[in-house]
Amino acid sequence: MSPAAGRGGGRAGQGSPRRHAQGAAALAGPGFPPLPALRGALPLPPAGHEAILVSGGEAPGSGGGGGAGAPPAPRRGAAPGRGGGAGGQAAGHLRAERAAGERRARLLRPAAPGRPPQEGRAGSGGATAVSRPAPPSPREELRAVRWHVELQPWASPTPSLNYEALRFLKYISTSQISCEHMNLNSLKGYSETSKKPWSICLDERFSLIHRIRSKQCRLYSLGLGSDDNQFEVGMANSGCEVHRFDPSIKSAHIQEGRHLWYHRLSIDWRDPNPAIAAHKLHSNTKKLGTILNEFGHQKIDVLKADVESAEWKILENLILEDVVEQIGQLVFEVHIHWPGFEVSGNDSTVVRYWYSLLRELELKDFRLFYTYKDLSKPQMFLKKKAFNASSCYTLSWVNTRWK
Repeated sequence: MSPAAGRGGGRAGQGSPRRHAQGAAALAGPGFPPLPALRGALPLPPAGHEAILVSGGEAPGSGGGGGAGAPPAPRRGAAPGRGGGAGGQAAGHLRAERAAGERRARLLRPAAPGRPPQEGRAGSGGATAVSRPAPPSPREELRAVRWHVELQPWASPTPSLNYEALRFLKYISTSQISCEHMNLNSLKGYSETSKKPWSICLDERFSLIHRIRSKQCRLYSLGLGSDDNQFEVGMANSGCEVHRFDPSIKSAHIQEGRHLWYHRLSIDWRDPNPAIAAHKLHSNTKKLGTILNEFGHQKIDVLKADVESAEWKILENLILEDVVEQIGQLVFEVHIHWPGFEVSGNDSTVVRYWYSLLRELELKDFRLFYTYKDLSKPQMFLKKKAFNASSCYTLSWVNTRWK
């Protein structure tokens, strides 16, 4: 036996491939399948992973003998069953397999925060490096990605459009919080000429009225070709910074007065992928979160949306990406004469999805303070004249946590 093979202080990983194979073959015997060269089978820790040292003997064939991972050398003249015969050899195999199993069972243990990755060190008995993924940072744990909203339980034991529709319509027709001051005519420079009742809450207990007075408020308006911009003009005249997003605007960016900007952008629930040819036609389409980052805006005091049935998927995106928490008040026109863009399923499933979205807002401390049923629009509910419903409602929420 060479000194390198018999010395217990050999360096981990210094054995040649031939020695690896010899070490693995040494563990094989009658009735036992050949074991792989464990040292060669263990991958190096990838980037971002931590190497954990599991001591207690080198891997078989790593160039160091006498560790727990290899069977002891038989003594000269030993009796059968005591290490020198088939019984002793089988016992050695069992000890080797047990040691290997213990090493595999001790792989993953929590690492101290900020602990740098360790490398295999040479020492008495050797060491074997194994890897595990580094723990996620606290920010990653808190900002876990959500792919869908949590659906509320069905309104009845058996899915039923009748029960789902009645629950949903009652929800959007009932205010959850009172707001005494919604008269925008009280704002300096505002004149009520808007064709639609876009209502915001100006009560002293919420921050919007104070931010308007200090000329620090910001309004985002999402539209699709509408020529009704009196609400935006009035808010700009009151001192708010107003950004109106509409893909029908002729120029990329237009500033009108000191506080009003028009942008030829369409707010969507996804960003276009430039690698997909079909998405290149929608290069002016972006998510609201992307726009906020590009404009350097951290908060929006009011988000108004009249996007002709795209509101459901846009609202879902704002909830899933927590963008809605950066908004003080929501003023949305919702359309219920059909499911909406990219909303699928049968009628009862669609209504349950709508209701679940609005309940998500409530869970984030948004409260509905204004609801308006537009009787000038067709009285349709999912393409049917049913439930005495209008095809269009205007709803306003206030974020009660907004500062």
